[in-house]
Parts: sequence; C-alpha cells; structure tokens
Amino acid sequence: MRIEVDGTELEVAPQPGQVLRTLLRDHGVTSVKKGCDAGDCGACTVLVDGVPVHSCITPAHRVDGRTVTTAAGLGTPEDPHPVQRAFAVAPGFQCGFCTAGLVVTASTLDAAGLADRHRTLKGNLCRCTGYRAVEDALDGVANTTCASAGQAVGTSVAAPAAMRIVTGQEEYTLDVRRTEALLHLAVLGSPHPHARIRSIDTTAALALPGVHAVLTHHDDPGVLFSTGRHESRLDDPDDTRVLDPVLRFRGQRVAAVVADDVRTAERACALVRVDYEVLPSVHDVDAARLPGAPLLHGDKTAAEHRIAEPARNVVASLHGATGDVEGALAVAAATVEGTWTTGRVSHAALETHATRGWVDPDGRLVLRTATQVPFLVRDEIARVFGLDPARVRVVAKRVGGGFGGKQELLTEDLVTLAVLRTGRTVQYEFSRRDEFTIAPTRHPMRVRVRLGADADGTLTALHVDQTMDTGAYGNHGIGVMFHSVSESVAVYRCPVKRVDAESVYTNNLPSGAFRGYGLGQVVFAVESAMDELARELGIAPVALRRRNVVVPGDPLVVTDPDEETDLRWEGSYGLDQCLDLVEGALAGPLPTVPRMDGPVLDDSPDWSHGTGVALAAIATMPPRGHHAHVSVELLPGGRYRVGVGTAEFGNGTTTVHTQLVATALGTTPDRVDVHQSDTDTVRHDTGAFGSAGVVVAGRALDAAARALRDDLTARALAIVAARTPRTASGVLGPAVAVEPEGVRVGDELVGHGELLAGGPLVAHGSHDGTPRSLAFTVHGVRVAVHRPTGEVRVLQSVQAVDAGTVLNPEQLRGQVEGGAAQAVGSTLYEEVVLDDTGRVTTDAFRSYRVPKISDVPRTEVLFADTHDPLGPLGAKSMSEAPYNPVAPAIANAVRDAVGVRPYRLPMTRDRVWALLADATDAGGA
Repeated sequence: MRIEVDGTELEVAPQPGQVLRTLLRDHGVTSVKKGCDAGDCGACTVLVDGVPVHSCITPAHRVDGRTVTTAAGLGTPEDPHPVQRAFAVAPGFQCGFCTAGLVVTASTLDAAGLADRHRTLKGNLCRCTGYRAVEDALDGVANTTCASAGQAVGTSVAAPAAMRIVTGQEEYTLDVRRTEALLHLAVLGSPHPHARIRSIDTTAALALPGVHAVLTHHDDPGVLFSTGRHESRLDDPDDTRVLDPVLRFRGQRVAAVVADDVRTAERACALVRVDYEVLPSVHDVDAARLPGAPLLHGDKTAAEHRIAEPARNVVASLHGATGDVEGALAVAAATVEGTWTTGRVSHAALETHATRGWVDPDGRLVLRTATQVPFLVRDEIARVFGLDPARVRVVAKRVGGGFGGKQELLTEDLVTLAVLRTGRTVQYEFSRRDEFTIAPTRHPMRVRVRLGADADGTLTALHVDQTMDTGAYGNHGIGVMFHSVSESVAVYRCPVKRVDAESVYTNNLPSGAFRGYGLGQVVFAVESAMDELARELGIAPVALRRRNVVVPGDPLVVTDPDEETDLRWEGSYGLDQCLDLVEGALAGPLPTVPRMDGPVLDDSPDWSHGTGVALAAIATMPPRGHHAHVSVELLPGGRYRVGVGTAEFGNGTTTVHTQLVATALGTTPDRVDVHQSDTDTVRHDTGAFGSAGVVVAGRALDAAARALRDDLTARALAIVAARTPRTASGVLGPAVAVEPEGVRVGDELVGHGELLAGGPLVAHGSHDGTPRSLAFTVHGVRVAVHRPTGEVRVLQSVQAVDAGTVLNPEQLRGQVEGGAAQAVGSTLYEEVVLDDTGRVTTDAFRSYRVPKISDVPRTEVLFADTHDPLGPLGAKSMSEAPYNPVAPAIANAVRDAVGVRPYRLPMTRDRVWALLADATDAGGA
C-alpha cells in the first residue's frame, strides 16, 4: 500500500495486525514515540488526513492512500510550526519524550479546543512538567529569553535541544537506524512468586524459524551483582544474577529469546518448556522476618554479599538512639503517636527502559541505552562479563524521563549476553506492562512516629520506626533505608531521638530508587505527626515548625550527635524564608481555579475546606562521593566544546552547563556545544541522580571554564606583548576581557584563530561531591473535600524552595512544578497494586492513574534568597526536593477540612470516603 508521511510517498507492506506506530518506526520515522502501545499516553500521536490519532492503536492497513503527519512534518528546527515555536519558548517540556505527540494534538486545536483543553488534551500525558508550562505554550506565553554575552547565569535561557525536541528531531535511545539486521529480545517471565527451575527445554523454541538463541540460567556468567548503581558498587547487595535458576518474584526472567523480530521472539518464549519446583512465598514484611519464613537469599552471607541478616530476610537495618526516648515520652507535656503507610509508585517515565547493543569494527561491545548512569553501567557490565572496561562503550542519548528508575541495570545485562552469544546487534525494549510488572517501584513503607513536647511546643522526644518492603532483590534497599531516616529526622532539633529501621526482602516486585530516595515516605509520617502535635498543643503548625527546625550552628543529628558528616551549613540557610513565604501565600486570596466542575465549592454544605503545610530538607548531593570530571575546549570560530558525563533526561543540567560555561567565558549559550554521557568521548561521571547534575558536574564545569578563561587571557597577553613595543609592565596594564570574538586586551582584540595558532586550548575540572550542603522546601495547600464521595480537590498549591542562587528561573520553576505534580499523583491517585500472591493488577496506564492535565493544580513557586558557597555560583540542587513535602501538606489540609487524619497513601476517593464513614460511625467528624 502507499501512504504519504511528512510529505514523502512511501510504499509499505504492513504485517498482519501491525499498527501504524510500528510501521512508521520500521521505516525510520522516529518522531513517533512509544509510551504505552495502548492508546493511553499520546506520545505516538500523529495526524491522519489532519485528524489526530494514537498511532499505537491505529491499524496500519487503515491508512492506505492517506496522509500521515508527525511532529517532524509540522515543521523543522529552522522553520517550526507556530505551535512548535510556542512549546519551545514556553518551554512546554522537560524530558520532551511526550512533546512530539503533544504538539501534534495541539496543532489541531481551535479556540474552542484550547478553551476546553482539559478534555481535548486528556489523551496526552506528561510526567515531567506539571502541565503549567504546557498550558503556557497553548496560551502563547514565552518564558525563555536570550542571554547577553557573559551573562547567561540567572536568565531563563532555552534548552539547547528545544527546537529539535518540539519538531521531533531530537534522538532518544532507540531513535537510530542501523543498516545491518537488528535482532530483538523477548523474555519469558516466571508465573510463580517463588520457584526453582528443575529443568528447562528450549528445543521447540530454537526450532522456530527466525530464532537465533534462547538464553537460560545455563548461560549465566555466574557473577552476582545488583541492578542498583552507585559510585561505590559496595553500596548495594550482591544478590542478583543475569539469569537465575531460583525465581523470587512473578515476572522474573526465566529465559530470553533472541529472534528476527519481537513477535517471533514472543512466540518462541511460549514454546519454552519449564519444570518448576514451586517454593513457599512471603509477601508481608512482618511475616518475612518471623522464624520459619521462606528465605529469599538464605544462601548468601552478610560479609560477602552485604546483606544484614539473610536468615531474617533483612537486607539492611538501623537501630540507634541519643537519649532515652521512653523516659522522655513518659514525662512530655504532650505526645502524639501514629503509623503511616505508603504504597508502591511507578516512575511512569514515558520512555521505557531499552538497550541496543552491538560489537563495533574494533571488536568492542557498544551499548546504547536509556540510563542515568552510563559509566556505572559500563563498569558493572565489564565486571559481570569479565571484560576490560576499555572494551566496553556505553552511550546514553537524551533519556525520556528517569526519576531514579534509570539508575538501575535492567536491560543492559541481557543485551550484553545476547550480543556476546550471537555476535549480532540486539535490542531489548520494555513494554509498558514490563514497566509496571518487573521494573522496580518506589519502596512501600510503614512508618510509626512518636513525638513528645513540652507545654510551649519544644520537642523533647522523636522516635521513627520504619519498615520498608524492598521486594525480591535489594537494589537500593540499603541506601533508601538509611537516607529515608536521615534528613527527615535531622531537620528537627530534639535532645532525644531514636530510629529503628529495617529493609525487608519479600517475594514481591523489587523496589528501587525513586525521586526523594525514601524521604518522601518518612517525611509524610513525620510532618503529619508534627501537624497533629500542633493541634494537641493549640499552636499554629507553622509556628511549631519554626520553634523546632534546625538553624545554622545546630548539629544535624539522626541518632548519634558525634557522627562524622560532610554536611555543612556554610551560611546558606533559607528554611525560615520558605516558611514565611508559604505562610504569606496561604493568607492571601484563593487563586482562581480553572474548570472546577460540580458543586459550587464555597457555599455547598457537602464541601469542607482545609489548609495544610509541611517542610522537608535534603542533602544537595549523595553521600560517600559523587564524581565528575569535565573538559572545556576552545574551537575555531569562537565555539566551545564541553565534555561532561552527565545524562540529560529532563533534569535540565545541559542547559545550566551551557550557562555556566558561557558566563565564565564571556560568550552566549548558543556557542557552547555539550558532548555528554558517552563513556568513549567524555571523562568519568558518577551519573545524573541524587540531584547532582548541577552541583557536582556544574561545579566542575565552572572550574574548568574559569581555568580556560585564565589560559585564554594569558595567551592573549603574550600575543599582544610579542607584537607591540610596550614594556611588560605596560602590557599588564590594560583591561583584559574574554569576549565572544576573542580576548580584548585594552583596545586590541585577539581573535580565536590567533589564539589557537599557539596550539589547542583546553581545560579540565573535577569535583568529588563533598562537602555537601542542605536544601529546604516548604509546601502549602488549601483543599476542598467532598464528603459524599471522598473527592479531594487542591484549590491552592504553593511551594517555597531554598535553591541558593537561581541559575535558570524558568527551569527551576519547572523542576519544582514537576516534582509537586508527581507528588500529587502519588498522594491522591497512583498506586501499583499487588494481590496476595505478588501479582501486579495495575499493569497499564488505564488502571494506574498518572495525573492528566485536568488533575494537577498549578503550583505557585517562590524562591528564598540564599547563596551557597558549596555550589556553582551559589546554587543548590532542586530536582528531588520538591516531591517530599507535598503528601503531608495535602494530608494535613484534609485533616484540617474534615477533622479526621489520613494515615495511608494514596488518599483515593474511596479511602477518604471510608475514613469519613468510619469516623461518622464512631461518632466522630
């Protein structure tokens, strides 16, 4: 059949049952993205004869003789469609993976469609932005600007990739065509939560035409590792194999088939015959620690595999105190106690995990993969497969969302095994169902908090007892546990503290790194308890917090006041400002809330209103070292080449990196070319996690750019001195400045060509991630609760952040809005649900509710005025922090509205309704 795609005639032959999305991508149309393949997310939206459709559910044969337009057909970076230009300057994206579909849909909206955007855009999900920037794009609001030479820092410059993103030209992981045949990998998953493979027969699968290999535990390299990645691999337990004969959760790899196409590989998986010995399973953290419970990793040891207590299914634990908690609680004037629980949350990044691997002409393994940590992936792949790291190259192009979920090694190991076995190019791409059923989630936690205070509201006792379900494997199970009870406890001054925490193995889906790294769950409990204590004492919630938060000079105590720490105040403290800003915003008039359907909120007796606040602290970098080694080089024509290992996945580090370099070198950001996240072309970088992209790599880049500036000025002075009769003292007298066209010495301009005539000009910088600082966030909300149904509507959302010097105001605003929006989702809607046998029942977007444009309140973002000398030009990190205080702020507002305390997330309608019903039955609210 013949179709026209973006102005080009194509003659195509769809496979039986093929959809338009895969047909287009098979023919190199990479502007069409895969987000769900179920018609739920809109990343694949195209126009068919001018009508927007989800190409992932449009049968390919139905477009015979028709015209298909993708984002690439709407416009080009040089000549964009007006909607694309609007999305670029708003900017209506962060990672940008959803943007190609969004601009296609938006291009069809007339005035009525724009006015009814909450309906017309309900089929397009964005996980990163919080939608305010998307709405600004629809309204033609430009929030970015051009920077003057040497003055990029502090301005809202656009992302370097902006025009490529909005026109569908930016390359993501699998947006590349290869001339040689590409093999595909599919996985047979375990049907049991706990089993041992007695035997496995791959004969029938191997006999299927198009199958090249079937990999089983007999092909495993025999090296234990962790899918969680950190600078030190010793931070995580060695409890995982590429293919293991013991299966510890439903969906775990049993076998992997490598075939000509995905369909053949999946058919072959069904032909693999497996004899399982079904083992007892355990799915509850309390039952898992009882004597006689099934042991998930009982064959491993604490010393060798870094598992705290294999015989109790405990991967990590912390039990410590300063002072006598029981004694302090016994004499306290007021006490509060409660237990809060949080559910599993999917990262729901629109780009799924994916890797393409091959052997290059020099015989080196190359992995092009969706990862936040390319260097850590390279090093672990080399270790597991016994390869020289110099013979492994890992490349991460722009990544379509991360949030910690791509700080894991989930596809790269299987692709490596397949490539080494077949010698061919192999691709493994998660489906959306895989993302829900086998990719790690946020750790579910149960957190008991006990607080004691004297009559004036000064804390006298603080006890946090936390238990978390790390699932079948301990990736991040150690780090998340320790971090979750760190800043959440240290942010309050209290003479007596106790922490009891355990990370527990179960036969459930593994948990992993998620935005906030455990703080969000514990902050939910601690801040809810603080709110309840304020009520008990009759003190305003903000006043109680002001009275008890740490201030400069206070030790940051968790359980040991003498604990060595590299956390520093360094005169940068904005928590007091944040509290003032949020308190002031909540005292003002209620903002206009668009599209509030249903009853009139102000005067309907069915609606109750409440206000809530919460705060959080977070270290600006991960502990125990986070390294970045960078370079900046002058190129002919006055451009600069930056080499940095940090991956870009919507975190915006690339934009800030260009700003830092341009500012130090007296040029504009458009003259800075960033080469990143390729282990062959840049130097080591621990990775883009823990909010470190700006404060670690950024600090290294600022140092390198300043060093290059010194080299440029020195060479220019030498050139001027050599060609003029002035004395040396005379040469040193004139003012020297680096400008876009060269270095000006007095009234003479030394051009780049002359500067480079003396040889290359390149400087290097590095930073090891220590010492670290603290960043603070305070969130405030006003809500309305519909008593008959349990619906919670956020009428006002405001967050004040202590981010130090604001390097890019619009980008920082977007990070805060995106973090707050993601937190609204996990507070009110999102939960990965498992049945009592460990089976995931929410395995698609339609059953797992990622907030749509109509679900997310617009968050007002306020900046404290601080300057942190530990960060680049005074900046602090601010990508994880905004997530942490949102859930308790909303829970506290619900408590204020209805008089009943929520203890469980998410606060879905049915749960809030049941909470109110139970209170009514008990004679309460």
